[in-house]
Amino acid sequence: MTSRHIGFKRHLRAEVVPGDAVYVFSEEDTTALRGPHIEALAPLLDGSRDLAAVRGEIDAPPEQVAGLLTELAQAGLVGLRTAGSAYWDAVGVEPAGTPDVDVISLGVDASLPPIAEGDGALTVVLVSDHLVDGLSEVDAKMRAAGRPWLLAKPLGAKVSIGPFFTPGDGPCYHCLAHRLWANRAAEAHVRDVLGLPGAVPRACVDFEPLKAVALNLVALEAAKWVAGHRYDGQRDLWVFDSRDLTGRRHAVSARPQCHACGDPSLVRERAWRPVELSSRPAVRTSGGLRSSTPDEVLAAHRHLISPVTGVVKDVVRDDRGPAFFNAFRSGPNLALGHRGAAHLRSALRSQNGGKGVTALDAEVGALCEALERHSAQSDGTEARVRGSYRSLGAQAVHPDSVHLYDPRQFGGRDAWNAGHGHFQHVCAPFDEDAELDWTPVWSLSRGEHRLLPTDMLYFTADPDERLMSDSNGNAAGSSLEDAVLQGMLELVERDAAALWWYNRTSQPPVDLGGDPWIDSLRAVHGGFGREVWALDLTSDLGVPVVVALSRNRSGGEIVMGFGAHLDPALALRRALTEMNQMMPAVLEGHTGDDPDWRHWLTEATVSGRPYLLPSGPPVPRSHTASGDLLVDVLDVRARLEKAGLEVLVLDQTRPDIGLPVVKVIVPGMRGFWARFAPGRLFDVPVRLGRLASPTPYEELNPIPLFL
Repeated sequence: MTSRHIGFKRHLRAEVVPGDAVYVFSEEDTTALRGPHIEALAPLLDGSRDLAAVRGEIDAPPEQVAGLLTELAQAGLVGLRTAGSAYWDAVGVEPAGTPDVDVISLGVDASLPPIAEGDGALTVVLVSDHLVDGLSEVDAKMRAAGRPWLLAKPLGAKVSIGPFFTPGDGPCYHCLAHRLWANRAAEAHVRDVLGLPGAVPRACVDFEPLKAVALNLVALEAAKWVAGHRYDGQRDLWVFDSRDLTGRRHAVSARPQCHACGDPSLVRERAWRPVELSSRPAVRTSGGLRSSTPDEVLAAHRHLISPVTGVVKDVVRDDRGPAFFNAFRSGPNLALGHRGAAHLRSALRSQNGGKGVTALDAEVGALCEALERHSAQSDGTEARVRGSYRSLGAQAVHPDSVHLYDPRQFGGRDAWNAGHGHFQHVCAPFDEDAELDWTPVWSLSRGEHRLLPTDMLYFTADPDERLMSDSNGNAAGSSLEDAVLQGMLELVERDAAALWWYNRTSQPPVDLGGDPWIDSLRAVHGGFGREVWALDLTSDLGVPVVVALSRNRSGGEIVMGFGAHLDPALALRRALTEMNQMMPAVLEGHTGDDPDWRHWLTEATVSGRPYLLPSGPPVPRSHTASGDLLVDVLDVRARLEKAGLEVLVLDQTRPDIGLPVVKVIVPGMRGFWARFAPGRLFDVPVRLGRLASPTPYEELNPIPLFL
């Protein structure tokens, strides 16, 4: 029969200091109890008396004793004593007599079954790897039966426990696996090439003492679960590194679009909805006008950072340069890793980046760029329409109006592609009769859906050789309006940069005076023996665009950064911070995979390149802030439409991320890269009076713009 003795919880010890207090000690803290009768009551709460005996031995009114015991019980200090260890008092639950747990093994213990046959309250699944073949089948069976299960890896120098999966509530195994594979890109490539069903096999680190510790912890977690103990973090994946005795929790989140436990149509349905923009008051930050502050954005999305289960592996300062540069990195650049093994290697070495006047701006920028690139990664849930350009009619946008290759660029494309970086890639000529997937994009100009090839809008593992996806116009923001504005400004910036670069026109300077931060920037560059200046690249669209440049004493190692904004002061700051972001690579010694970038840094000087130097006086520019991001979006859109251009938007926001992400497409607008089809590249410089006649094709700048 269960004892009804009453006493302090078994994980507590009470000491009476007469005339002062009763001190109650736990493993973690100390509680001081003061008041009438507590010094007399405490020695009686040693667990050897029932409630009647306690009342009989203390010289105090029964109602006061009852009230005091009630307060102590409510505080979690006193309770009825039952058989068991002090541990369960500390946990706050009564242990189950014999935990009703099934245990199965996938690659850990051959004596255990690989699939659960019992009907226990919990199934523990021991694995050699979180992506081992067979876990999908376990997950399907557990979800079908509505039974919770615990994943654990007791092998390796790093052992792990979790998460607990509870069907119908929280993430499923496929939600976890999606994130794990995203953080194991090189392994996923090997898996696909070799046709492996799961994780690439690894050498087994089966160290018995560590394995025993891990299995005991797994057993304890299972027992607590069965006993009813719940706490924040049980859905996390906890990793213990035996090499330095550190442990870290990695959040596991449900993916609303998960094909197993969610609704994979969510992304598809979003693409078919009109892009509806609303009034959005703007908050001025050091990097621009946004709908939320950098602090708010970081707080909302910090949980997405983890090297194991995160969308972003990490966000770290680029320590190759001084802190003033405020350059941050945030994991592999997914925009590079989708056209074969060579580009995968480049992506793994290349990093997403963030820049800013402050470290916080740069950190948030790096996080948002990584989330933006992830959101543009195809996962099969995107909206698709099958057909050819000819069969789809007027709704389809011709890829050539976005690619903007001149037909002459297709000749010798193999040699060109072999000698240049990813973004200078020249596709095969587009076939208007080829059947392929198209994705709807919303025309802000026409108020209707248009269609563009899916492989131009998303980064895919096996892209069509006739199509090219890139990050031009991709943007994340703290609101949809914010993201659309940033995407439009990026297109304006890059178009203006191409007009200048490939035509090699002379441009007026931008005055760098009057800003203490810019004074500090010039001093920092001066400390490295460098000079900083800026050029005004503003095009026919009238949106201020700036290129900032820095060179060494001999006129070489020229680094550039571009910026665009309706506010010319912000356009300048954006250009300068992007220039700073490029500097660590220069200080490190010209590392990188892009041959055009390496050649430029090691060979180019301002000598013989007058287009890099200022010409004439600055052009006065002013701006009155609207205070509303929607007003700014409509302003830029009107400028584009006045130039005869159509503005298209694809909402790429992913339900499991939540950060608004879009891709803005404006057919006819130029990117940075060597795309020489007739159009703005040749016409606008003449219209602006920069040139008397269009630059002949053969006289365009032979050096591709490499940013």
